[in-house]
Amino acid sequence: MKHLAATLISILPLAFAAAHAQDYPVKTVRIVVPFPPGGSNDIIARVLAAHLSERLGRQFVVDNRSGAGGLVGTEHVWKSAADGYTLLTISVAYPMNAAVYKLPYDPLTAFTPVVLLGTGTNGLVVHPALPVKNVKELIALSKARPGQLQYSSAGIGTFQHLSAEMFRAMANVNIMHIPYKGGGPAIVDLMAGQVQLSFASLIVILPHIRSHRLRIIGTGGAQRAATLPEVPTLNESGVPGYEANNWWGILAPAGTHDAVVRRLNSEANVIMNLPDIKKRLANEGAEPFNLTPEQFAKHIAAEIAKWGKVTREAGIKAE
Repeated sequence: MKHLAATLISILPLAFAAAHAQDYPVKTVRIVVPFPPGGSNDIIARVLAAHLSERLGRQFVVDNRSGAGGLVGTEHVWKSAADGYTLLTISVAYPMNAAVYKLPYDPLTAFTPVVLLGTGTNGLVVHPALPVKNVKELIALSKARPGQLQYSSAGIGTFQHLSAEMFRAMANVNIMHIPYKGGGPAIVDLMAGQVQLSFASLIVILPHIRSHRLRIIGTGGAQRAATLPEVPTLNESGVPGYEANNWWGILAPAGTHDAVVRRLNSEANVIMNLPDIKKRLANEGAEPFNLTPEQFAKHIAAEIAKWGKVTREAGIKAE
């Protein structure tokens, strides 16, 4: 009888957790965005939250907790209960932070990967006055004027910075980094002619390309961007092997019940593939990218290794 009682005691918590997961959600779910409102992470999270609220019958609300390059919001979720009611929106900034900063958590084990929502390439844009029409001409001009061409970024260790450093190393050019406090000011100064070029997500720069305030000469994906099919990739423009994509996903605290993770994964993949959502993403240079939680975990690990290598080779350190 003692053995039977012990067995029942051990399996009761598991049975309770499984039943809880089947009923999930029973209360409001917070999706933490570790950046200010208005950025790509925030936009994607709000689209997802609205549709999850409608499909699952409970409120999914976006909670912006910005600071320290996304670390403030990330740490908040890391310390939250692993019950599925506090989720984290991440992007390529997540592995880049792991490459640049000494983190208080292990980025590979502190969270449970839930779903990769979508991916979007970067674009190499220049001020219209710069006398280059393509990547090869930019490389030639950079070599003719070593250290004179300046590129803007949202700051040390950001997507704009590391994707530019990868280009600098692979194209063997000497271009100068001018970091800003955010992607907005970096692009504003590029349009004003204070710097000559920048690498940024298409989702951010497409309006300025369409208004001809910036000239795009290359994209960073493995294939040409569907929204700009006439623009060649950097890979086919003299920088073979170059690939830099932004992406957005959802994490939960480590230990979140598998049934909750699977349900969120399934629902999110359906939402991101709805015709109106796919069209909206395409218009902004992004597309849904369906992965299982296990596949998303492998993607994160690969991105941490990739951007860690770029950081080490460029000698980038947090300020």
